[in-house]
Amino acid sequence: MAIHMGMITIDCADPQGLARFWTAALGTTVADDYGEFVVLAPPPGSGLPLGLQRVPEARTGKNRVHIDFGGDDRKAEVKRLVELGAKEVAEHEVPGLAWTVLVDPEGNEFCVSERVH
Repeated sequence: MAIHMGMITIDCADPQGLARFWTAALGTTVADDYGEFVVLAPPPGSGLPLGLQRVPEARTGKNRVHIDFGGDDRKAEVKRLVELGAKEVAEHEVPGLAWTVLVDPEGNEFCVSERVH
């Protein structure tokens, strides 16, 4: 028997508030709102829903796991996400790949990457 990925969940203080950022960022909608746990519908073409779970403690330190997103125009996507409420943290590049590290409005890290030639 094998497991499968069913959802990615982000711990947060305000699931409904963070849902406003992520639905706009991903072009999706809230599928279910259980108060303490909000489930966003899978973004078009991605296949995985995003969960937002209320936790009592604030995030401290660097995320041990984060979501990586890709796009055709990384700089334009980063600009759009910052306008929605994200903050840019760093940019990195290795041969063939560049990415920008951002944080959502609650400080959860995620990246937007693109292949470079």
